[in-house]
Amino acid sequence: MAKISLTTESLEAMMMTSAIDSKEVIYVALTDIQGAFLQTDMDEDVHMILEGKIAKLIMKLEPKLYRKYVWKNNNGMPMLY
Repeated sequence: MAKISLTTESLEAMMMTSAIDSKEVIYVALTDIQGAFLQTDMDEDVHMILEGKIAKLIMKLEPKLYRKYVWKNNNGMPMLY
């Protein structure tokens, strides 16, 4: 079975595709594959904020390491930077 790997789409490509879809009145369905961008090769630092359930799950992996980086937003949702 062949292994398939997808790269992260560039912002420019996404904006261009969105503009074309809008001009041609094409309806688009969206989905979010959580953590998909973590599977791509990157040559620069990436800063991200994990919110809610994923922040809780990451903290459960190594509580001593991650607990000091978790805080709650105004709605009480845990955030991990």
